[in-house]
Amino acid sequence: MPSVRTRIAPSPTGDPHVGTAYVALVNYCFARKHGGEFVLRIEDTDQARSTAESERAILDALHWCGLTWDEGPDVGGPHGPYRQSERSSIYREYADKLLAGGYAFKCFCTPQRLEEMRAVQRASAQPSRYDGHCLSYTPEEVARREAAGQPYVIRMRVPDEGVIVVDDLRRGPIEFDYKSVDMQVLVKSDGLPTYHLANVVDDHLMEITHVIRGEEWVSSAPKHLLLYSYFGWQPPEFVHLPLLRNPDKSKLSKRRNPTGILFYERMGYLPEALINFLGLLANATREGEDELMDLTALVRRFELEHIPVGGPVFDVAKLDWLNGRYIRERLDAASFVRRVEEWAVSPERLTKIAQLAAPRIERLSDLAPLLAFLFSGRLALRAEDFKNVKLDAPEMREAFTLALREFDALPAWNVFGIEDVLKRIAQTLGKKGRDLARPFYVAITGSTTSIPLYDSMELLGRDIVRERLRGALEVV
Repeated sequence: MPSVRTRIAPSPTGDPHVGTAYVALVNYCFARKHGGEFVLRIEDTDQARSTAESERAILDALHWCGLTWDEGPDVGGPHGPYRQSERSSIYREYADKLLAGGYAFKCFCTPQRLEEMRAVQRASAQPSRYDGHCLSYTPEEVARREAAGQPYVIRMRVPDEGVIVVDDLRRGPIEFDYKSVDMQVLVKSDGLPTYHLANVVDDHLMEITHVIRGEEWVSSAPKHLLLYSYFGWQPPEFVHLPLLRNPDKSKLSKRRNPTGILFYERMGYLPEALINFLGLLANATREGEDELMDLTALVRRFELEHIPVGGPVFDVAKLDWLNGRYIRERLDAASFVRRVEEWAVSPERLTKIAQLAAPRIERLSDLAPLLAFLFSGRLALRAEDFKNVKLDAPEMREAFTLALREFDALPAWNVFGIEDVLKRIAQTLGKKGRDLARPFYVAITGSTTSIPLYDSMELLGRDIVRERLRGALEVV
């Protein structure tokens, strides 16, 4: 077994986030620096939200960034399967071991009882934590309820007294009182595991030596350490990375700023520049170092102890500067042409554009004004651009706000889903479809008429559409 094995374990429940690339890069650099292996695992226990499209987008986005992995669902490996949805029998085996050892129990509490319990806890300013109600059931009572077909979940036991210490390689020891640790659900009523059981079992069976993940998982670390102790396993080393921040130090969020890897791809950033930028957030340059460096250089200079504890700022201006340097200093004319072709006029994309544009032009020179919006980033919209639409400013704000929320929830980004959302919004606002479409044409294309709206939005991609709607909201 190699001395170091790290992993990235994204959930396929939406567009790939730059935070995923950041965590993946740190794991990649640490593994490669120490001659180890880097694993990609898909954590799709949330079957209601997980999609094959999202999984494909994650793999494509990380590959676009220049990252590769030694084991994963697309490349195989000796520790597969690498999708949690394909490992259910494994988790059931280990859940049964916890039950047999008295480290877990079956909980028959209804959602109504749990909500009443939480309401009482909130009213008395107590932490939200399972109260252990079903721990009092005898084996006979548990068997009776099972035989009666009562649904149940499997929860982990947590000691009533004492503390547990999480040793973080970057932050040092972090102490937790057991009274603050919830009796976590390990297996849901549908028989599928939660993240916590699957995560621990997979990391052990896949021989992961270092779990390097976001700081949002610090509070889960005590539960995971308890599970390692219950199974009698040696836990991996833990490192919890600070979350990426906006310039105002708030958490980087798609509600406020573009966060999708695909947004930066479609905006015309080079993958080398994005990965260079993320690498500098993990390990800042030392005095005299040039900030322009490729992935090999990032690996060579990577040091775990140099990762900042405070949240690094995702400064788009710095990314723009790096991207400009790459274009000027690393691309000759032939490489520049090739990159433009890949970005703007790949055969697949050009075919779609041709099918939409050809019926609407008389000269090839008509293409530029008709299609310029497809090759632009943010549009320079003005309030007067919306003067000929039939919705007033409050109605447009409501429509754009509803669209942002609905588009985020779409499981697949395509013409049919987009059309369905806009039809629902028209019904909600009591507007005709064509009247609602007009302001969206302006927001998305910069004009009241263009190639078909829904096709245009599909071509641009969810992240660009989201950013343009945010820009339109500011204007109206």
